[in-house]
This record gives sequence, C-alpha cells and structure tokens, in this order.
Amino acid sequence: MFGVIVNTYTVILGSAAGLLFKRGIPPRISQTIIFSIGLCSAVIGVRGCVESGGSLVLVLSLVTGTAMGADLDIQGKLSHLGEMFGKEGENAQVFLSEGFVSACLMFCVGAMTITGALNAGLNHDNSMLYTKSLMDLICSCMLTVSLGRGVLLSSGFVLVYEGALVLLAGTLAPVLTGPMVAEITGVGSAFIIALGLNVMDFEKLHVANFLPAVLLAPFFCWAISLLPAGF
Repeated sequence: MFGVIVNTYTVILGSAAGLLFKRGIPPRISQTIIFSIGLCSAVIGVRGCVESGGSLVLVLSLVTGTAMGADLDIQGKLSHLGEMFGKEGENAQVFLSEGFVSACLMFCVGAMTITGALNAGLNHDNSMLYTKSLMDLICSCMLTVSLGRGVLLSSGFVLVYEGALVLLAGTLAPVLTGPMVAEITGVGSAFIIALGLNVMDFEKLHVANFLPAVLLAPFFCWAISLLPAGF
C-alpha cells in the first residue's frame, strides 16, 4: 500500500501547488495553459485508443456504458457533490465537480494504474506506482491551475481505487488479462479525449456518464473471446 499512499500524497501536493500558482498567473496565461492541457489530453487519448486496437469492444462498451450512465445520471449526481464543498453559486459547484471528475479519470483510468496496483499487491513492487506518482504530481498541478480545487478532492478517490486494486490483486490478476487491461485503457483513453475537448471548451460532454463503459470493457472482451474463430 506504500506506493498507493505515495501516489495519493503527490496528487495532494501537486494540487496544493497548483492552487498557489493559480493566484499569481495572469488570466491570459492561464487560458493558454488550459488550452494546452486540453490539447495534450486529447493527444494522449488518441494515442491510447490507437494502441488498444480493439475497436469492437470500444464501440460496444462506449455505446452501452454511456446509455447506462445517462440513465443513472452519474454526471448529475457527481455535480451535486459540489454543493457539499462549494457554496459560491451554481457555476462554482459545477466547476468543482468538473475538476473532481476530470482528475479522477485522468489519474485512475489507464494501464499504469491497473498494472502498477496489481504489481504492488502481488509482488510488492511499487516501481510503476512511483513512476505514475511523479507524473500525477505534475499533472495534478497543471489540472488544478485550470480546473480548480476539485482536483484536490480526487486524491481520496485515488487512495480508494488504487488501494482496492492492491488489496484485491490476488483475486483480480487472473481475471484481468492483458487484452482486458488494453481494452480498459482504450475506453479510458476515449474519456480522456472527451476531457480534452471539455477543457478546450469545444464541447461540454457529460464525461462521467461514460464511466460504466470501463466496467463493461472486460465483459465484452471476455464475451468476444468465447466466439468461434473467424466469427
């Protein structure tokens, strides 16, 4: 669990640094930073989708998962969390929830998170989580500059999510095969593309409603593997 704790603290430190830097950055520079972060997120997302290679699972997971997320109104429920932490008005609450959701997806969806946590749980090898922690330190700082203190709240989600993967590593490792992790990464990368578009203010997408797709990706990967060869 030490690697998870380190990762959690790096998100807290990066977010705190971002809040401090944000006060001294002129609006014209902060807007440029926001656009740059959005552009980088979109590029990272496209690369992840291409590397996953499973277009059928990606389509099935996104279509089915997004429909489920919209029906459950996950985005709306997460937006209400802003009311617990921010009382400055509706826009501030929405902004807070956007920062929280965006950071949670950025830090927790990807092969490094899953593989690193499984390695820590099974082999007591935290090296990948340490590498991820350094990346998250920088990313959390930059995200906080653009999206505010909602990013800081994501540290709790990182602790719970990665901690659960470490504790359940013995159970999950035989189930989460290499292709399944690749498909989860591909679906998560599609989220990151949507996040990038949101940050650049091209289109406001309810990205949180996509979350069930991550859970469906391993299922569709397993189901397709049962089909006869050449089907």
